[in-house]
Amino acid sequence: MNVTKDSVTNTEITLTISLDSADEEPFLNRSFRRVASRVRIPGFRPGKAPRSVIENHLGREALVHEALEFMIPESLDQVLKDEEIQAFMQPQLEVLDMDPVSYKAVVALEPIVELGEFQSIRLERKPVEVTNDQIDQVLEDLRFEAAPWEPVDRPLMFGDLVTMNVKGTIEHEEVIDDNGIDFIPQIDNNLPFPGFSVYLEGMTEGQSKDFSLNVPDDYPQETYAGKECQFNVEVLALKEKNLADLDDEFAKGVRDGFENMEALTDHVRQRLNDEGEAAETRRLEQSSLDEVKKLAKIEASELVYQRELDMMYEERERSLRNQRMDMELYLSYVGQTEEDLREQMKPQAEDRLNTTLILRKLADVESIEIGEDDVEAEIDNLISSTGGESETAMKQALNTENAKDSIKSSLMNRKIMARLVELVQGNPTSSTEAGEITESNPDQGNEPEKESSQAEEAKE
Repeated sequence: MNVTKDSVTNTEITLTISLDSADEEPFLNRSFRRVASRVRIPGFRPGKAPRSVIENHLGREALVHEALEFMIPESLDQVLKDEEIQAFMQPQLEVLDMDPVSYKAVVALEPIVELGEFQSIRLERKPVEVTNDQIDQVLEDLRFEAAPWEPVDRPLMFGDLVTMNVKGTIEHEEVIDDNGIDFIPQIDNNLPFPGFSVYLEGMTEGQSKDFSLNVPDDYPQETYAGKECQFNVEVLALKEKNLADLDDEFAKGVRDGFENMEALTDHVRQRLNDEGEAAETRRLEQSSLDEVKKLAKIEASELVYQRELDMMYEERERSLRNQRMDMELYLSYVGQTEEDLREQMKPQAEDRLNTTLILRKLADVESIEIGEDDVEAEIDNLISSTGGESETAMKQALNTENAKDSIKSSLMNRKIMARLVELVQGNPTSSTEAGEITESNPDQGNEPEKESSQAEEAKE
C-alpha cells in the first residue's frame, strides 16, 4: 500500500491510501465468494461458478464495490498500526478511485487537555438552614395532597377542580375541542394561553362563557402566534379540597404513619435538611466544574465536535420517536430546518464534549478508576431497589455490555465529582481514599436532574 500523510496537526492526520493489485486480491477473493452465492450463472450451481466467470458476468467493479465494505476498514486498521497512529474515533473516509482503490482518511487524534492549576481552586460549602416557613409549606402541601375533592355549590375560585367543555377557534379553525376535561385554574397557570384561568374565576356550575385571548407572539406553532383565539367554556362541575386539621390524627395517615405531629415535623425537617445538603453538593459540583472549565485549555479535531453534535441530534430524534413524533413534524412545529436546529445545538454539544474531556483528564490526573466490582455492586443496588416481578427483567437489562458501560461511566463521573468537591474545599485526602462513590448527578455537563417536590420527598 502507498500511504501519504497530506496533513498532520496535534489533533488530526489526513492520509491518502492507495492499494495495488496485490493488496486488493485477498479482498476481491472474499468478495467473489460472497457474490457467487447470490448470483445465478447459467450452467453452474449456486456458488460453484469460478471467479473468472463471475467477473466476466458482473464486471470487476462489482467485486470491488462488494469488497469496499471490509477492504477500507481492514486496510486502514493496518495502516494505523504500521504508522503507530491511535485514532480517537472512527476516521472520516472518502473513496477517491476504484481502479485501483484509493481513499482519503481524516483521523482524529486524542484531544489535548490541559487542566491548569485546578488544585488551587477554593470554594466554600454554604451551611444549610431549614426555616419554619419551609416546614410549614411542606406540611401544607401534604395536607392538600391528602385531602379529597368534594363538590361545592359556589362560584369558581383559583385552586378548585373544574370539569368543563372547552372549544377554541382561531380564524374560524377549531384548534381546541375538549369535553369533560378536569382543570385547576391558578393565577400562574398559562395553559392553554396566558389569562385563561382568570376568565374562569367566578363561573358557576352549568354556566357557559365566551371570551377571547391573544396567542403569545412566541408561541411555538407560528401559524397561531400573535392571533386571537375565541373560547367557549361550559362548567360541568366544581370541587374543592376538604383540608384536614394538622393534628396527630393527620400525622398518623402520612406515609406509613407517624406517632404525632411532632414526629412528622421532625421527619420533614430532616428531609429538608438532607435535600438542602444534596442541593449544596450539586451546587459545589457544578461551581467547581465551571471553575475548572475556565482554567482548562482544550485542543480537539473538528470531527470530534461534529460527532458530538451528531449524537445530540440522534438523541433528540430518539426522544421524539418515544413521544410518537418524527423529526420532520417537530421541525415544522417549531419553525426550524435541520440546519437551524443543528446550529442551535452547537454550543451545547461543544460544552458537553469539553466537559467529558475534562472529566476524563481529571480521572487520569487523580488516578480514579472504576472496577468490575464497583459496577456489579451498583447493578445489585439498582436491582434491589426495584423488587417485585421486574427484578428478573431488570437484571437481564443491566447485565448487557452497553448497560455496564453506561453504569461504569456514571460511577466514574460521580467519583470524579466527589473528588473535585473535596479538592476545592482544600481537603488533602488522597484520590484513593476519596474513591468512595457518593450519590450525585452522574451526568455532569448534561441536562440537570429533575428534583422531586418537597412534599414528595417528605413522604418517602
